[in-house]
Amino acid sequence: MDPVESLMELIEGKSKAKTKQKQKWREIEQLKEKLEKEIEFFNGSVEHLLEEY
Repeated sequence: MDPVESLMELIEGKSKAKTKQKQKWREIEQLKEKLEKEIEFFNGSVEHLLEEY
């Protein structure tokens, strides 16, 4: 394998790793947003229940 080919493989490997990392961060951000919405919903429900008493 010549040096150019090995360099290209190295670059491609790093590029794939970065892509996977970005995908994971997107998943984390989506989960975070979902959890924040659920927390807001439950907080509103609890406040509503407390107002009734």
